[in-house]
Amino acid sequence: MTYDPNNVFAKILRGEIPCKKVYEDDYALAFHDINPQAPVHVLVIPKGEYVNMDDFTAHAPADLITGFFRAVGEVARQLELVEPGYRILANAGSHAGQEVPHLHIHIFGGRPLGPMLSR
Repeated sequence: MTYDPNNVFAKILRGEIPCKKVYEDDYALAFHDINPQAPVHVLVIPKGEYVNMDDFTAHAPADLITGFFRAVGEVARQLELVEPGYRILANAGSHAGQEVPHLHIHIFGGRPLGPMLSR
């Protein structure tokens, strides 16, 4: 999968498509998912052109990697999900069901989420 600068998340980062913003800093933007799968479903995306976690961890500068993961934690705290708990998920590639070629982490919470995968 190659980076498409016209993907929906790139357009959101450029302000071409509006979002319901939860958090933003120099490293990341977090916003509510338009098709929530839990009472709380927020996406956190890095500010940079990274297709997935492999691309990000191989090519992003260390300060962006650190800042991005700190942003994920900050969003969970701001949404008061730390207790009783939350789930983070990042799909990478077709076998994982990645639909948008821009790294994004889903934060799910607001109810018991059950098992992650079925057999």
